[in-house]
Amino acid sequence: MGLTRQYLRYGPAALFGLVASARGNAALVGLRGERGRCVAVPACEHVFVWDTRKGEKVLILKGLKQEVSCLCPSPDGLNLAVGYEDGSIRVFNLLSGEANITFNGHKAAVTALQYDHLGGRLVSGSKDTDVIVWDVINESGLYRLRGHKDAVTQVLFLKEKNLLVTSGKDTLVKWWDLDTQHCFKTLVGHRTEVWGMALISEEKRLITGSADSELRVWDITYIQEVKDPDEPESKKIKESSPGAEGNTEEDETLEMDECPEERLIKCSKVGSIMREGRDRVVTLAADRTGKILACHGTDSVLEVFSVLSEEEIQKKLEKKMKKAKKKAKQNSEEEPERSVELSLQEEIQRVTNIRASSKIKSFDLILSPKGELKIVLLLQNNIIESYNLNLSAQVPQAVRASKITIGGHRSDVRTLAFSSDNIAILSAAAESVKIWNRSTLQCIRTMDCEYALCSLFVPGDRQVIIGTKTGKLQLYDLASGSLMETLNAHDGAVWSIALSPDQRGFVTGGADKCVKFWEFELVKDESSVQKRLSMKHVRVLQLDEDVLCVRYSPNQKLLAVSLLDCTVKIFYVDTLKFFLSLYGHKLPVLCMDISSDGTLIATGSADRNVKIWGLDFGDCHRSLFAHDDSVMYLQFVAKSHLFFTAGKDSKIKQWDADKFEHIQTLEGHHQEVWCLALSPNGDYVVSASHDKSLRLWERTREPLVLEEEREMVRVSYFLTSANSTGLAGKKTIETIKAAERIMEAIELYREEMAKLKEHKAICKAAGKEWMRLMFLSLCFLLSELEESLLVLPFSYVPDLLRLFNEYIHLGSEVELLCRALLFLLKIHFGQITSNHMLVTVIENLKKTTISRVSEDVLGFNMAGLQYLKREIEAKDEVTFFADATDRFEEKKRKRKKKEKMVLAVL
Repeated sequence: MGLTRQYLRYGPAALFGLVASARGNAALVGLRGERGRCVAVPACEHVFVWDTRKGEKVLILKGLKQEVSCLCPSPDGLNLAVGYEDGSIRVFNLLSGEANITFNGHKAAVTALQYDHLGGRLVSGSKDTDVIVWDVINESGLYRLRGHKDAVTQVLFLKEKNLLVTSGKDTLVKWWDLDTQHCFKTLVGHRTEVWGMALISEEKRLITGSADSELRVWDITYIQEVKDPDEPESKKIKESSPGAEGNTEEDETLEMDECPEERLIKCSKVGSIMREGRDRVVTLAADRTGKILACHGTDSVLEVFSVLSEEEIQKKLEKKMKKAKKKAKQNSEEEPERSVELSLQEEIQRVTNIRASSKIKSFDLILSPKGELKIVLLLQNNIIESYNLNLSAQVPQAVRASKITIGGHRSDVRTLAFSSDNIAILSAAAESVKIWNRSTLQCIRTMDCEYALCSLFVPGDRQVIIGTKTGKLQLYDLASGSLMETLNAHDGAVWSIALSPDQRGFVTGGADKCVKFWEFELVKDESSVQKRLSMKHVRVLQLDEDVLCVRYSPNQKLLAVSLLDCTVKIFYVDTLKFFLSLYGHKLPVLCMDISSDGTLIATGSADRNVKIWGLDFGDCHRSLFAHDDSVMYLQFVAKSHLFFTAGKDSKIKQWDADKFEHIQTLEGHHQEVWCLALSPNGDYVVSASHDKSLRLWERTREPLVLEEEREMVRVSYFLTSANSTGLAGKKTIETIKAAERIMEAIELYREEMAKLKEHKAICKAAGKEWMRLMFLSLCFLLSELEESLLVLPFSYVPDLLRLFNEYIHLGSEVELLCRALLFLLKIHFGQITSNHMLVTVIENLKKTTISRVSEDVLGFNMAGLQYLKREIEAKDEVTFFADATDRFEEKKRKRKKKEKMVLAVL
């Protein structure tokens, strides 16, 4: 039986109108060896890399579906770790723009990311209160640290020691020993949430920011106790604090066997620095050298502090001592010399305050070798600003170097419109109107306006009309980008505007309970000889309630008006007499549209329902529960009974008004969708959301089957409800597919071996080829290897171990093979040891793996070369072998593509 009705799928085409999302943090990255010029910012599910000097977008790191919540560049500047709202972490290569590694371990949004100083480990904190340490080189999770009772806000590695510091919204700062994976110390000196931390003074001081205007300063004293009797350092306990007293403190620490935290560090509060802001700390960070400290609250002021080095502190102390001696000599006082100390405010000095043009959401800073401080600010209103600060000046003043604004609106877009030729898109917000080219997605016109609520293109697409919140109609000329005329149309907001089918005029509905009819006319302009377009008020329809939406029928005989009393009233256009009343919604109808043949009218309401009515008798054909929140916009596809709805639940849905079926859901926006617009030919849909983004959706040639769509929804529900395992990762659709690939490869291997037993000459060569293909499938799931093997049934494990035994003699993929082998032995130890058939296999594997690993010096040499490369780059601040790296990445990309094609054929 064939399909009774065929639909075509709409898919995402582009994301535009967004400079940066305010959810995540900004991070300065180094491209082509130049640091401080490019900044990576979150952009919904993607990451945009902007050149702050040119104001151009130089790289897009494409995400999947979830919104970006956190960014952290690697110490070598080649990779960028990106955390997402669903708890996943992806590591992108900044040279190729591809995601090399994916980590899945958190159940909620990633809130903090940090690399260690070598870039080999990555630590992540999340809203699920867990802290996970990941091995970036081995692409696996090391361990999960549990202890916080609320969301983790900041994580910091200590360079010299194998220690980790974490802070959370549970008011606690915890110290973790990564050798033993336990929390050995907890700071409880905060009354409210700890929102940020920073290490300064060569990691001898910790600064914490809380919900008050106080930055608390803690002194860190490192205590090292080595229990190995062969080493000379084990004879005593060393303290790295310069002010520690000798033997008494050591004796006290040696006697404290019951207090393990005193064996590693001591952390004591030494004072506070007062901020000018009275609200909570949003971001607190220091540069890599620890010389500059900066913080900001929920306002638009960034406070910058300078931290004195030990040499500068010593000079200040000597200067202060001289002044004290001179003062004592003048007063002829013969008192014994008293110790002169610097106050905390003298050691951490305020440099300046930087006031941005809007509220600051995040910042990043870098101190150049010349002493110039570069600061980039991510603002709440879709703007990126960068500042330069000369610290050597007597009175340092921040100078704004650049401002990236052209790519989007400052506030939410409330109205959209398509031109009649499907090429131009109009978007209007509270401060401006922008015209976009649909094919290039470039903004070609920006015009200042009042708070816009509705809009349309005038026939001919040379002018646009905007209805504002103050009740005005504004007419703009697109060629010059100028405001041609402003009319006071309504006493309240102009909620809706609709073009008449004969294209000679339009109708507006406002909060003053009036529906007004307008006509286009040409008037003579005083300043020029040529006539210009103008608007003339013709008629008015007075109603009892506020008008929320107006729509013409295609034959221009009827006018539909939705009112604040939850009804929709239909009037005759020529006589303005009442025709029908459509009632049934429990809350006001916010949007509606009439089909192109004039037989149906669909209404969307704040009660989350969509009702489909017949326009001939006003009977309700069907009521559909459309969205989980208010339905904000509704529009029919031209020449069909299909329509789209947009809701506050961040979803766009397509419906069939004849069969009353939900066809598909367009998921992409992360917050409320305010409006959408369909192109006249129905091929494109553009939508605007509270996340500041505009999204373009395109009708593809791919047929859509409703049963398949419903099956995909059921699978997604199953995956979201699945429990995660005890490992650092979690079960995802990728791990299930990877396990299925391994099972398919083993089954094919069994079949081929059975067929080729008769032909022993070619059996060995074919066996090697099948083993190579199977291990090729393992290579695609390095980050999910353990999870995939955990799903694999034990009936496949003996064959897999025998394949390992044969394949290891080939000498390739030794590290991957050993990793998989050790994990299988760990989870199936009892069953493997009790199977007598596998005893010889395990014995052979024991011998061959040890010999192969000892012979494999390639990885050791590569690690040494990578270390030398990092040292050279850090010294010269240039990317080492940039051209060769590009060529290598290109070859690697081609090889991956070829391997995927081989797997597809397999």
